[in-house]
Amino acid sequence: MQLGMIGLDTSHVSELSKVFNDPAHPFHIQDMPVVKAFPGGSKNTSFSYNRVEKYTAELVERGIEMVDSIRDLDGLDGYLLESVDGLQHFEQFEQLVAFGKPVFIDKPLACSYTAAKAIYELSKKTGVPFFTASSIRYSPGVSDLCPSGEKVCSAEAFGPMALLPDYRDYFWYGIHTADTIYSYLGQGCQTVEAISRSETELLIGAWKDGRTGLCIGNHPGAYLFGARVLTDKTQHVGTLSTMESYMKTLSRNMAEFFRTGVSPIAPEESVEVIAFLEAASRSRAQGGKPVSLAEL
Repeated sequence: MQLGMIGLDTSHVSELSKVFNDPAHPFHIQDMPVVKAFPGGSKNTSFSYNRVEKYTAELVERGIEMVDSIRDLDGLDGYLLESVDGLQHFEQFEQLVAFGKPVFIDKPLACSYTAAKAIYELSKKTGVPFFTASSIRYSPGVSDLCPSGEKVCSAEAFGPMALLPDYRDYFWYGIHTADTIYSYLGQGCQTVEAISRSETELLIGAWKDGRTGLCIGNHPGAYLFGARVLTDKTQHVGTLSTMESYMKTLSRNMAEFFRTGVSPIAPEESVEVIAFLEAASRSRAQGGKPVSLAEL
């Protein structure tokens, strides 16, 4: 299988191109190289246009062909939509579905519920599957806390949550903690309220069955992700482990998705994660007022 990559403005393209293309990489995936890439980039966020040149040069050194447009990627077997600016994702996915092949969409799926829903509906209409996930969802120490047979009562995730001047509040890094709590709670959030302070953000989700999901983010940049899961038996607490890369599990899920066309995460759940962040964003704008996902 041959893959195409879109959006060379995130460190993920560096790591993933190694995993798929370098036989010496410890997590190398055989027979599924990235062969072409469209650099892309967005003027909407400095974290995009300031990094395209660097990662483009890196991928060229690895022998990956650069193309001038997404249309030039036609004929491959799968696509990695890596553009760091989630505002671009629907427009770029809309072009990719013409090729009829599976598309991995890096976080966030979109920067609004409206756009996420549009991606979902286009996927259903065309039959082109998508898979999206935060890398932290699969990180050792955070993803493997709850033994089988225990009922999850609440889930809490914490980590850095910087608010950028040119990226919509929680969609930049809040996606990591939100995706983590959904990995334990699944769908079913009814309302979200956001409490914003000078150094922290607290997002509180109320699930329809009485469970609670908490996302705690820090502004200073303490770069440590973790989770606490309350079950009917006990509490499990863990932090991201540096002993094994999260990219190992994520990339293996991506490879299986490209082979089968079946996302390991229900698309409906991925859309609800964005609805959670949308509701949190609206709550923050309204001074912490609870916002119902049904209102979206």
